[in-house]
Amino acid sequence: MAYIIAEPCIGTKDTACVDACPVDCIHPKKDEAAFEGETQLYIDPVECIDCGACVPVCPVSAIFAKDDLPEKWANFEEINTAWYKK
Repeated sequence: MAYIIAEPCIGTKDTACVDACPVDCIHPKKDEAAFEGETQLYIDPVECIDCGACVPVCPVSAIFAKDDLPEKWANFEEINTAWYKK
């Protein structure tokens, strides 16, 4: 089960989760070209090790375990996955 970043991240893009991730699976980072153009951050569903380290550091509570993702934000599972297929 991967973690998913949902709607509360849009427009915030606080990178505390990036720093907390032990496997570097949250992008784009501030130093990546895509950072400015994206409205949110994304978790790579393949690279994520399900450790949950990103959850408590998110200041807007935007990160959810796949099974805990609120129904109203269910589409963010595909949004996160699609970003890594680019």
